[in-house]
Amino acid sequence: MALQKLITLDQFIIEKEKDFPYSKGELSSLLRNIGVAARVVNWEVRKAGLAGLLGAVGTENIQGEQQQKLDVYANEQFISALSACGDVCVIASEENDECIPVINEQSKNAKYVVCIDPLDGSGNIDVNASIGTIFSIYRRVSLSGPGRLEDCLQKGTEQVAAGYVIYGSSTMLVYTTGKGVNGFTLDPAIGAFCLSHPDMKMPQDGAIYSINEGNYIKFPEGVKKYIKYCQENDPATNRPFSSRYIGSMVADLHRNLLRGGVFMYPETAKTPNGKLRLLYECNPFAFIIEQAGGKASTGKSRIMEIVPTDLHQRTPIIIGSTMMVDKIEEFIREAE
Repeated sequence: MALQKLITLDQFIIEKEKDFPYSKGELSSLLRNIGVAARVVNWEVRKAGLAGLLGAVGTENIQGEQQQKLDVYANEQFISALSACGDVCVIASEENDECIPVINEQSKNAKYVVCIDPLDGSGNIDVNASIGTIFSIYRRVSLSGPGRLEDCLQKGTEQVAAGYVIYGSSTMLVYTTGKGVNGFTLDPAIGAFCLSHPDMKMPQDGAIYSINEGNYIKFPEGVKKYIKYCQENDPATNRPFSSRYIGSMVADLHRNLLRGGVFMYPETAKTPNGKLRLLYECNPFAFIIEQAGGKASTGKSRIMEIVPTDLHQRTPIIIGSTMMVDKIEEFIREAE
């Protein structure tokens, strides 16, 4: 039997440059640098307990969340890699109060902006559950010099690339540049991400719903009715559905991308604007899921059409298989 050709992330990115005839290779270089930083973070995640990187550092981020040691480490690694690559003019991180202009000789003419959640699901770190990194890339809108806040506050429709890394039983990097979604698994034997999931497609329908049902009493009426719908017995529609919730957006959406399903983090009485961040979590995943054939909504409108007004802006999100998102939107409309 013929051996399957091994395609690394670097090879794949270079081969795909032809899809962008006016590109000079900066985006390819930037994506490769994100891959390098992800390998470094993966190494530390794997040995976090031995390296003393478990637990909180005793500080809070801008969202008022306890920063974990690995949060801080991952943030430092990605900022360092992105600042040094020469392709990024400004970085917006979930862990930093303000955006970070990149000021050095290599980046003075940089074209790209990166919004990043360095370590999603950090509440799972100490219990050894899956966590991840989420990133989003835009072209700058300012003309020159260090990047500015306005470069970061762009609609999701303006993204030129987005992706995530999941640090689980195996480590995967999944990304899109607007021409489909491809997944790469880290091969520890050669220390490289290798193409394992080409042209990923999300099933149009599914039987998994992912939501923190502990907040049920606080959900809008339409969401409550959808959850009850999921729990009803109806063989014709394959119900009841399975409830699967890890508490890491990367882990929950990675599973649902592969198997079909819907992930929900709606507004509640306590968080009327939702909890998840538009720039670092919702926009990049909306781009990825739409490119895979799924749908991303606030419950009423398309996520990627939201015009950001704040670096740490939050939004409700309903995202996943198109038919499931459509059904939830129907319940929400009928409840109004």
